[in-house]
Amino acid sequence: MSAASWESLQEAAGPVSRETFERLVAFEQLFLKWNRSINLAAPSTLDDVWRRHILDSAQLARIEPEARRWVDLGSGGGFPGLVLGFLLAERDGASIDLVESNRKKASFLQAVVGQFGLPARVVARRIDDSYPLVAAPEIVTARALAALPALLDLAAPWLTKGARALFHKGRDYRAEVEESTHRWAFDLVEHPSLTDPHGVILEVTYLRPATPQ
Repeated sequence: MSAASWESLQEAAGPVSRETFERLVAFEQLFLKWNRSINLAAPSTLDDVWRRHILDSAQLARIEPEARRWVDLGSGGGFPGLVLGFLLAERDGASIDLVESNRKKASFLQAVVGQFGLPARVVARRIDDSYPLVAAPEIVTARALAALPALLDLAAPWLTKGARALFHKGRDYRAEVEESTHRWAFDLVEHPSLTDPHGVILEVTYLRPATPQ
């Protein structure tokens, strides 16, 4: 188990206040408490929630240090959405929408948002029912939700209008990228994960339908 530290958070996310670090430590304990009754994360990852979930989520803030309007798809246990909510509290006017259709998980998300006063809104709907409710995000995130072709289809209503995507992916991401090009064209930047030696953050921009060959 890696111990939570302010230094590790700043290495992942960039400049972060001591208060935000302490709030995230409190969130980690609340997450573990809820996880005993609701399956919020894989049991194999619970011995290192700080690194495998919180720091892994926090690194998105370093990639997009200026963005103000975010949406997280399939927020589940709050990674990366809730973690970003804590970090966005330090950015004036910033907010994140957390889209989660599972009622129990949405209740967990709402409890955390309320307890900590996060600049976040829980959208308890299916993703394809949430488009009218989430207007013009700058950044679309998703973690452990679906393969990249499906993620691009789900996020297309925002990405084709100028939003950027930050998607966590594992070692097999290249095959997912290749499969995605059958349907979509896009610009891609691969950010090596700071917490997973085999992982990347895929930054997708300028999504548009692929031109038939």
